[in-house]
Amino acid sequence: MEQPEAILIAGPTASGKSALAVAVARRVGGTVVNADSMQVYDGLRILSARPAVDEMGGVEHRLYGHVPPDAPYSAGVWLREVEALLPELRLRGQIPVFCGGTGLYFKALLGGFDDLPEIPSTIRERWRARMAQEGPTALHRVLTGLDPEAAARLRPSDPQRILRALELFETTGAPLAQLQRGAGAGLVEGAKALKLVLTPDRALLRERIARRFDAMLAEGAAEEAEAFSARPGAATGLAANAIGVAELARLRAGELTQSEARDLSVTRTRQYAKRQETWFRHQFDETWLRFADPAEALAALEARLPGLA
Repeated sequence: MEQPEAILIAGPTASGKSALAVAVARRVGGTVVNADSMQVYDGLRILSARPAVDEMGGVEHRLYGHVPPDAPYSAGVWLREVEALLPELRLRGQIPVFCGGTGLYFKALLGGFDDLPEIPSTIRERWRARMAQEGPTALHRVLTGLDPEAAARLRPSDPQRILRALELFETTGAPLAQLQRGAGAGLVEGAKALKLVLTPDRALLRERIARRFDAMLAEGAAEEAEAFSARPGAATGLAANAIGVAELARLRAGELTQSEARDLSVTRTRQYAKRQETWFRHQFDETWLRFADPAEALAALEARLPGLA
């Protein structure tokens, strides 16, 4: 195929997509653009598995670690940031290499996401305060009364999406299904993009997740979580959902041993990876190339793209 306008690399957590994105970007003269909802936050480099400087291979990375812990952030905000970034990259002749595990970001990028309204700050702050006070299970019951269809699609333990559904309902008065018709304008034309998703062996991925969290602990994840939790607004912001933050807080409080905190974090990460895999399987069509590992993906890309090797 001809040189693509963009390259999209998706995959579950710990699948090796960040290193693959660097390898591809170096070959095509590209910039890696974050498409992961947790890696946008400042203060969580280790726990969000954000690439360190020495892992970037000299390649420019954008939209990483730039959002304060207490700032509201969503797929719509991310899409507007990408919209502002793309003209700059194109002017410099840089191919954007989107990399991440947040399927909704890729859906938005390709035009399968609705242009939802901005949430007034008063509404956002009121629901956030209730979430902090009452918890996600209680607000899931509230959502069931307002928008039962949306509530049925969301886990009672998913505060981010419960908040979003409640905020949108109060802002528009319409159920989520009516607002989400996949009719938004895309920033990348699917036919001119190279799209791939990593689909590693489940047992191998589970082992990689465990090894990676052990490496995070060795690198200072507990200290990072403590420093992050002390920042203004961190406890009630969406970034507090990052795996490891709550578990390591319980370790500091003496509620868990390090082994227990580690095992809970690994289990949560494996559950998250499974949800990601399910999303990619059902939401990504046959135009997405699927590869079991990054080396296989890179070899296939080198064969498909002129001058990539």
